[in-house]
Amino acid sequence: MIRDSLIKPKFLIFLFSLVIFSLPTLLFSQTGSDSLSVNATLNECLKYAFHNQPIIKQAGLEENITKQNIRISLSEWLPQINASANILHYYKAPVSLVANPSNPSGPAQIAGVSLINSSGVQFSASQVLFNNDVFFAGRTAKYFRQKASESTQNSKIDLVVNVSKAYYDVMLTQQQLNLLNDEIERLRKNLKDAYSQYQNGLTDKIDYKRATISLNNANAEKKSIDELLKVKYAFLKQQMGYPMEREIFILYDSSSINNDIYIDTIRAIPYQNRIEFKILQTQLIIQKYNISYYKMAYIPSLSAFANYNMVYQNDQFSNLFSKDFPNSALGLTISLPLFQGTRRISSLEKARLQYSQLALDTVVLKNLFNTEYSQALAIYKSNLAELHAMQENVVIAHEVYNMVKFQYEKGIKSYLEVIISETDLRNAEINHLNALFHVLTGKLDVQKALGTIFINF
Repeated sequence: MIRDSLIKPKFLIFLFSLVIFSLPTLLFSQTGSDSLSVNATLNECLKYAFHNQPIIKQAGLEENITKQNIRISLSEWLPQINASANILHYYKAPVSLVANPSNPSGPAQIAGVSLINSSGVQFSASQVLFNNDVFFAGRTAKYFRQKASESTQNSKIDLVVNVSKAYYDVMLTQQQLNLLNDEIERLRKNLKDAYSQYQNGLTDKIDYKRATISLNNANAEKKSIDELLKVKYAFLKQQMGYPMEREIFILYDSSSINNDIYIDTIRAIPYQNRIEFKILQTQLIIQKYNISYYKMAYIPSLSAFANYNMVYQNDQFSNLFSKDFPNSALGLTISLPLFQGTRRISSLEKARLQYSQLALDTVVLKNLFNTEYSQALAIYKSNLAELHAMQENVVIAHEVYNMVKFQYEKGIKSYLEVIISETDLRNAEINHLNALFHVLTGKLDVQKALGTIFINF
């Protein structure tokens, strides 16, 4: 007893410690797909969106609905078993004319066909041996599942593009804000220098007044960009399915992004990579089976059945279930559509026309893909050339600004030229950011046109 009393507290302490140390792991495993760090990378944003974006959830539900519809259709291949029961009381028993057993050639006599009270329990089972509808469902189930999966994949590809573009938009706006903060620091220093030169009698008050105006304008613009950044964060949250009331800040590496702007521009379009083309090819396969379905419409349906009936009859209700009169049967049922007007022929011709229509859609899609790719590639190349030019402009603008600022401090240049070079520098930096954004989004459009956006989550 003493040994047991010592072991139990130790065991409870061990169990409590195990639960405490396991709790974070359990919580993480349950909420991992719903959690997102405050500073999120693009991959983290995409991963979160795949688990929480309502559009993706709807696509997943639609895919599951399709799978259940397939299961409903295929369930006809399984035995169908039913049971029913009834109880009946005749206020006036039914009768029928029957031959007189004592005088068969004489007039028929009236005889009752049921007692006043009757009850029955029926069990029935049927098994489809062949049915064109069920046969069609079995042959096409694989392709309907494939089509549903491809539709979900299409939604995910669109999600990657939309979330990435929203992410890049926030990133570039954040960088614009950083540039503006740097400019405000420069303007504050310029204002301090201009005011110092004014106090020392080297310049008049126009210079530091102009510096004040530039600083005020920059502060006002910063407020505007702050508000714009909130709007763009809200749009990113919308694309991700992220709660609006929760905070999120993006995390990015400028150097890696600048190195990730290039793409192969000499590739041919692999049409089979486009998810839209895959969906159309699946539809063509299903339509072929649809034609076969109408061709086989003349084949009879065949099924087997088995029935077992328990019948109870008695004029006295209290003795109704005292004796039963069972009966049973086995059989085959065959159903052959002999004539349906011209419905079967017209349905077959309609299915063939629909197949021809889908086949032409492949030509239309290929032409559309070529146009999309040519347009996306042209825009990407143009934006890439502009980016390189803007990068060079930023370097030159920095050199000009530093030179003019140095000459102003030496009394060679006027402050107006400092303002002009400052404006040129800022414009060059903003144009560079805009060009970078256009290249990044243009690259996504090229990848989508090539069908090379892959889902790795």
